[in-house]
Amino acid sequence: MSAAHTSGARPRIVVLGAGFGGLEVTALLAERLGEQVDVTLVDRREGFTFGFSKLDVMFGRASPAHVLHPYRDIVKPGVRVVRDEVRAIDPVRRRVTIDSGELDADILVLALGANLHPEETPGLLAGGYEFYTEPGAYAAGDAIAAFGGGRVVVGVTSTPFKCPPAPSETVLLTHDYLVSRGIRDRSSISLVMPLPSPVPPSPDASRALLTAFAERGIEWRPGCLVQALDPDRRVAVCADGTQIPYDLFLGVPTHRAPAVVLESGLTVDGWVPVDPLTLQTRFPGVYAVGDVTSVGTPKAGVFAERQAMVVAERIIASVQHAVPSAEYDGQGTCYVEFGAEQVARVDVTFRSGQSPSGMFESPSAELAADKAEFGASRARRWFGREWSPLPPNA
Repeated sequence: MSAAHTSGARPRIVVLGAGFGGLEVTALLAERLGEQVDVTLVDRREGFTFGFSKLDVMFGRASPAHVLHPYRDIVKPGVRVVRDEVRAIDPVRRRVTIDSGELDADILVLALGANLHPEETPGLLAGGYEFYTEPGAYAAGDAIAAFGGGRVVVGVTSTPFKCPPAPSETVLLTHDYLVSRGIRDRSSISLVMPLPSPVPPSPDASRALLTAFAERGIEWRPGCLVQALDPDRRVAVCADGTQIPYDLFLGVPTHRAPAVVLESGLTVDGWVPVDPLTLQTRFPGVYAVGDVTSVGTPKAGVFAERQAMVVAERIIASVQHAVPSAEYDGQGTCYVEFGAEQVARVDVTFRSGQSPSGMFESPSAELAADKAEFGASRARRWFGREWSPLPPNA
């Protein structure tokens, strides 16, 4: 099979990965160019799940079926979706090998994200749970539901990792869940991170989170990277030798670029370097966005989405024989769950050679509604479906 079109007239654009970045590139190209281009979107998964939806399932607020957006729902002009495994990437020839054949591209966009490797942390799979994959989060949810009280430890096992506020959100939602079950008074909750603050790019957000931890009796342990678990003794071992007893361990696993990307010659020090303004790799006609890159912003969907907008605009300009001028501004907006149906917002900008800058909006019910609309608007835009992050009876 080949992605080459039969007419020979339409530019062939192959997008690898259907997360925030790949979905946004595809949507923009379909909106602006339609049948003028031949877009192939490749992903091996059945569908897309927002990162925040994994926590909704984990804490019993939504079902796995409710939060899954099947790729079969994508019906856009000029776009076809291929569910297949990417086996090889040749960035020089812009050729991609998948299980069912080869795809040749005039423009190639890598949006394959970061793969998760809980097996790289000794004892994590045997003695704890990772909550960053869908299966991991849902298994962790079953463990939380069966938990009868004791010591809960949420720990980071490697950096960098996706969505830096997620571990903080997890301890706050754990607090609420244990309160709702009447077992908070016989439980302790600790957050163990190698970072000096919960969200280093936003001091205001970090201060608000530390205040929330203190109010809820959640222990904050900065500067500690969990290196291993001892399942028999039920202790987490930090890189500095500190041992932290636990009854339930929820871990952020090791992140790595997918093996097929590492083998392609695209990476330097484990990630794909790109021009920080254009998102172009060193290979002509090859772009990369999101978690797979080393562009210098946090690994989070909102940053991948904004990078994808720049890539799409540059592709559109080239197809329309204009000079591409769109540049990435490093901006992103993150919503942060504080529990008790309160959500905060962090707007932050990362520019090369400068310290991050941004604003923090305190948690409120209004921002919880904004977050819900954020998810609903993407479901409409990418999948053409009406959807609410939480079902009506949640």
